[in-house]
Amino acid sequence: MYRNNALAIILFFVSHGITAQNSETDALFISDIHRTALTNNFAYEQLEYLTKSIGPRFSGTPQASAAVEYTFQLMNDMGMDTVWLQPCEVPRWKRGEPSKVKIVGSQSVGTVVLPSIALGNSIGTQSLGMTAEIVEVQSLDEVDQLAESLNGKIVFYNRPADPGQYRTFNAYGGAVDQRVFGASRAAKYGSIGVVVRSVTPSIDNIPHTGSMVYTDTTQKIPAIAISTKAADFLGQLVKKEKVRLNIRSGGEILSPVISYNVIGEIRGSVHPDEILLVGGHLDSWDVGEGAHDDGSGCVHALDVIHLLKELDYQPKRTIRCVMFMNEENGLKGALAYQEESDKKGEFHMAAIESDSGGFTPRSFSCDGDTSIFQARFQKMNTWAPLLEPYYIIFEKGGSGADINPLKGQMGMLMGLRPDSQRYFDYHHTATDTFDKVNCRELELGSAAMTSLVYLLDKYGL
Repeated sequence: MYRNNALAIILFFVSHGITAQNSETDALFISDIHRTALTNNFAYEQLEYLTKSIGPRFSGTPQASAAVEYTFQLMNDMGMDTVWLQPCEVPRWKRGEPSKVKIVGSQSVGTVVLPSIALGNSIGTQSLGMTAEIVEVQSLDEVDQLAESLNGKIVFYNRPADPGQYRTFNAYGGAVDQRVFGASRAAKYGSIGVVVRSVTPSIDNIPHTGSMVYTDTTQKIPAIAISTKAADFLGQLVKKEKVRLNIRSGGEILSPVISYNVIGEIRGSVHPDEILLVGGHLDSWDVGEGAHDDGSGCVHALDVIHLLKELDYQPKRTIRCVMFMNEENGLKGALAYQEESDKKGEFHMAAIESDSGGFTPRSFSCDGDTSIFQARFQKMNTWAPLLEPYYIIFEKGGSGADINPLKGQMGMLMGLRPDSQRYFDYHHTATDTFDKVNCRELELGSAAMTSLVYLLDKYGL
């Protein structure tokens, strides 16, 4: 049976233009990548420094500047051919005093304080906060239906992230609109503030922050998230009686400042104008340590260069490592990178982003312009037997927020997809800390990305 399987794999490679000798060479090199990643602890050590020595890296803060300086110096120390800083203007937001959401005057429960956290970019309240009756809704459309009846009320968005979804990112995507646009939609009808259920399938007492936006057509009102357990409790209470909340937060929007993407590359020896990008976003939220989101992605990208150098690999194509700034509340780094790249007439043959945590890798999601996607996706799938021993597959799907603007260059865009079942336990919370990342799982992510970069570099698309 083993010989039959081996013969089938060899025939598969030959039928797709890859010789048996090459397939054996590739398998051995990918094995070396994994062994090196799992024994040198480079990624884990860098993650520890980013999270414990620098800490949360919210764009526009001193910690974000420290992360820029550190990774710039690290790339130079790693011996990359060229390292540079790319300026981008980033928004600034200050959380200020911790938020507070309190049930007041309830006939059945009295006064109850609910676990809460202000949403990013939200304005604050006055020092004493604001008190009003709440109205529970499940969607933005329901807000439109209730319209002027929301005048003077606090809107409570309580649509759960669907726990029945196996893919937790789908559950997140199905609920996040109320966090992002909920305040502006409610303000349109005179609401004085919004309380939003944390966007996670988990049921716990940990509130999740995240970005919200104000449209130009409405007044700004404060937006605060509460934990999922608190949301369930509050949802049950409003079915029994009218509920009044006092909400308080200290959010403040400040003037934008200049920050930087950090970029380093090793030039290709044969096709230097074909760029293979690996990246993550250097900024994180101001709570927790940004370990899974996205310190893990940053050290994955750095480790790709480190592993190839450790194995004395000489790339044919240019391999570029990018630490993007301001993914969390503005995407200014990604937009600055795309604009400059387009001006230079660059071609990103492929871009891989890691922004889904440091858990065990499961797949690469692949995206690209419809005119080029199918043929290149099919070619990538000819490499599937080489990654099968590591339980990695290719699938169709979105890539990453920072690399998505590069789609117009007609290259392939890919996202590393680790197991996501625990990711939204920590996403945008104070519990996203270094101790939540397993060393071995993290380094398997580095090995998976490096293996794909090796195949892309050797065979092209």
